[in-house]
Amino acid sequence: MMNQTNDKVGQKRMTKDVFIYDTTLRDGEQGENIAFSLEDKISIATRLDEFGIDYIEGGWPGSNPKAMRFFEKMKSITLRHAKLVAFGSTRRKGIKAEDDKQVAQLLKCGASVVTIFGKTWDLHVREALRVTPEENLAMIYDTVAFLKSNGREVIYDAEHFFDGFKANPEYSLETLRQAVSAGADCVTLCDTNGGTMPTEIPAILEEVRKVTGTTRLGIHTHNDAGMAVANTIIACRHGVSLVQGTINGFGERCGNADLIQIIPNLELKYAKNCLPEGQLKNLTAVSHFVCEVANLAPNPNQPYVGQTVFTHKGGIHVSAVQRNSSTYEHIDPEVVGNRRRVLVSELSGSSNIEFKAKELGINIDTASEETKKILLHMKELEADGYQFEGAEASFEILVQKGLGIYHPFFKLKGFRVIVGNKDGAEIGDTEAVVRLDVNGDDRYTVADGNGPVDALDRALRRALVKNYPELNEVKLTDFKVRVLDARSATAAKVRVIIESTDQHATWTTVGVSTDMVEAAYLSLVDSIDYFLYKRRNGKDK
Repeated sequence: MMNQTNDKVGQKRMTKDVFIYDTTLRDGEQGENIAFSLEDKISIATRLDEFGIDYIEGGWPGSNPKAMRFFEKMKSITLRHAKLVAFGSTRRKGIKAEDDKQVAQLLKCGASVVTIFGKTWDLHVREALRVTPEENLAMIYDTVAFLKSNGREVIYDAEHFFDGFKANPEYSLETLRQAVSAGADCVTLCDTNGGTMPTEIPAILEEVRKVTGTTRLGIHTHNDAGMAVANTIIACRHGVSLVQGTINGFGERCGNADLIQIIPNLELKYAKNCLPEGQLKNLTAVSHFVCEVANLAPNPNQPYVGQTVFTHKGGIHVSAVQRNSSTYEHIDPEVVGNRRRVLVSELSGSSNIEFKAKELGINIDTASEETKKILLHMKELEADGYQFEGAEASFEILVQKGLGIYHPFFKLKGFRVIVGNKDGAEIGDTEAVVRLDVNGDDRYTVADGNGPVDALDRALRRALVKNYPELNEVKLTDFKVRVLDARSATAAKVRVIIESTDQHATWTTVGVSTDMVEAAYLSLVDSIDYFLYKRRNGKDK
């Protein structure tokens, strides 16, 4: 049983300018530190189908058991848009295609589309395959013809095509001619070593088209020279209508062409239809989803979808963006599912403060004395070692204090932390003691913890939870310490950044002091105050 897509969807797809072929599950998985489980591959495949990818390459059925199990599982899953692709090689030398076990697996797996790669560079024919040039041509023709005779859509990947063309154009073009003569539905030109330059693409494509005629052309590029996306875009500008790549550019060495960059470039810059209508806004979510499944942090600088891509820090920039976003943004970030961010730092102006305050639901006037005082105080704190661009919860509290609307939920009367061998405990066990005024009630609380920050956090919660039981929902998820002036040795200031969550939202706070424990305490207090303010004022929804 072949995996099929809905016929009406298939008809609609034919109006596309460029078909998107994803190889994250095979070529992408060859990247260092990337390994997908069977469940991972299925979840990615279904998500890419929802996104509107045309072809999803599931792997090489004959190469490993997991790949075969994936195709078996996919037989029971109906793809609404995409076609499932099996990947393999031309037949081995000296046998018929129908007798090659690897080729047989391509049929057995049930995929409606098969992509096979063949040798296009005569160097590989001689050194890797160790066959005659004539036998290699026969291997290409026989395999394509056999798969076509069994009702499959066949995409021929011309491996190392661009290097092969530069070395021996007559032979490399002849390999394409054999694939086309055998009935290939598409011929994909591969820059396998990733060394081709964009300026080389147009002239080579002109020669290719003389051989392939009306057969659809595809492009598959690697990023070893940093040109994978550029080469793909240039190819599409010169008649290529099928793009192979991976989500986030995952792949071996320097990676494959990044579909997350290619798709919006084609759609927004060249008006080439790649995705179903309305799907481009899901670009950022899909990029981050695949990162999450791969257990990799998203690249904050990745074009279109990175966290910093539409982030503004300088006061002049922020002021201009508020008047007209096109002054410093080439597209509206919401078009690709991203968002505009404004950072606050010593480089900020009043516009930064106004933008961030409005983002937090606080209306302020940039011309007011209060705003000027907030800006001045923030710059003084930044000069003292604070950094608010990565601690927006602390910045919100700073604004509340500057506007006179901050009301602390408790007041510190004193704390101390003891690290040592108490009562037979191991060195490093920590005890924290806090004394607080909670709505006029004096609290004295002791707690043990795994290090000073954990002990302080436990002691604070123990003192506060009677009045604020919702604190049981809050957990610390990250803790960073940075020495700000190493030359001052033990007298140096340290910055402590703490990330907290209540499972619904995540926020970050900062504290600075020459005493690491005090810096941690300041950050913890901001975290608790921020959470309680949001929860008690119904602003956490």
